[in-house]
Amino acid sequence: MEEKFMKEALKEAQKAFEKDEVPVGAVIVKDNKIIARAHNIKELKCDATNHAEILAIQKACKKLGAWRLENCDMYVTLEPCPMCTGALIQARIRTLYIGTQDDKTGACGSVLNLLDYKFNHKIEVQKYILKDECETILKTFFKQLRSRKTKDKERK
Repeated sequence: MEEKFMKEALKEAQKAFEKDEVPVGAVIVKDNKIIARAHNIKELKCDATNHAEILAIQKACKKLGAWRLENCDMYVTLEPCPMCTGALIQARIRTLYIGTQDDKTGACGSVLNLLDYKFNHKIEVQKYILKDECETILKTFFKQLRSRKTKDKERK
């Protein structure tokens, strides 16, 4: 079941990729049904808070008519940053399924682990669901981005 929902998060990541956004996708699941899905749109909206996780939380809250997402799980292709991890705690997400770690800004065990602190809500974490696929889309994106930047420098 975990792979099924992570594949849906990867579809969201692909949408971000096609928009020249860092390819991160997230879905929120309740009772084995996706109730929200989102991908990064920071560049498109010029808004640093438009991470896939935040947008998915907003959509799920709207759909359920509540800010508490108890009994909901999130599947995200890349380990959440501190901002998103805080939002997951506040939203009361039950289980977080992570595709791959983020060695630069990850806040669920890579750089730091906000989930280890004694907050009022504890999130269960499962890591490395479809890890290779989640890493590949990110590596491909950043390789293409570096290539474009190199070509732009050569033109100048």
